[in-house]
Amino acid sequence: MPKARTNWGATDPWRSLTDAELRIAELVAGGLTNRNIAEYLNLSPHTVDAHLKHTFTKLNIHSRVELTVLALEHR
Repeated sequence: MPKARTNWGATDPWRSLTDAELRIAELVAGGLTNRNIAEYLNLSPHTVDAHLKHTFTKLNIHSRVELTVLALEHR
């Protein structure tokens, strides 16, 4: 049975994130709420929610905890 790859390589879905999505992912990993992120970046909470939904879809994840783990792995 082949071993699972431990590095993401060229197929890393993290690379598909936009600059805004990456910035928000880092702030989520830092423990900020969507409202805090919106205030910090001078965005509406709806915009932050939209970026997070796109990020979750691109990374095939379903929670802020999963996003935090991936953000920490990609620092």
